[in-house]
Amino acid sequence: MKLDNRLNAMTVDVEDYFQVSAFESVIDKKDWDSISLRVGDNTHRLLDLFAENGVKSTFFTLGWVAKRCPDVIKRLVSEGHELASHGLAHQRVTTMSRSQLYDDIAESKAILEDVGGVKVIGYRAPSFSVNDTNTWVYEVLKEQGFIYSSSTYPIEHDLYGVPQWPRFKYERPEGIIEIPIPTIRKNNANTGIGGGGYFRLYPYRLSKKRIQRFMNEEPHPYNFYFHPWEIDPAQPAIKAAPWRSKFRHYINLSRMEGKVVQLLKDYRWTTMAQTYDIQTSD
Repeated sequence: MKLDNRLNAMTVDVEDYFQVSAFESVIDKKDWDSISLRVGDNTHRLLDLFAENGVKSTFFTLGWVAKRCPDVIKRLVSEGHELASHGLAHQRVTTMSRSQLYDDIAESKAILEDVGGVKVIGYRAPSFSVNDTNTWVYEVLKEQGFIYSSSTYPIEHDLYGVPQWPRFKYERPEGIIEIPIPTIRKNNANTGIGGGGYFRLYPYRLSKKRIQRFMNEEPHPYNFYFHPWEIDPAQPAIKAAPWRSKFRHYINLSRMEGKVVQLLKDYRWTTMAQTYDIQTSD
């Protein structure tokens, strides 16, 4: 029996374990093609889990991955999931100029639409790297035909975060709908409850308690995010990474798949576009 009958959004950021921002100081992008991919098998595993539990999801996918794992893209589209963009090669928006971002997003969108055979209307910036310094991102998204973004996390964090920005779906002045990662209010501050490392770190009962609190207090849908590498405890260890990065990346990987399965069973899930009633401009 579901704990809540509302529809919520399940999302997956499709990137491999060596492409995360936490390892960018020790793994050069020029070496990516020499590393054996695990993202394909891991994403197929997630698609199996979603099929077993009757769940549809939005897959925010790197163009780099789509180009090398077309079978994954074709499968997720054929099974009724939503294909969306996570940029080309997981470069944070805060490190790019406007022209660089335009090229990055355009190339990613072209790859995804060519491989998937569907229109891509959603975008998520790597590491939630949209903030007060680069709101022009939304102008670029509008120029390229996107309808919505899910690129902000309104919390205090050492790597990202816009704590003063809106907590719920809203339309930007540029004409793009922004859907932030969900938070709850605690001690006059926002606390992240959207998934990822927080979800791996805490016992499932605590995560569920926080998610349920959000649902009890807010009239808005909930959205959850995680990555294919998070269900892969056998992934190679990046020993040269800083200790904090390793802690965040590897904590409780062996428990993640079981937690995700329980989450799929406890709540109702579908895509971002369906959950938030995102209409295409066609």
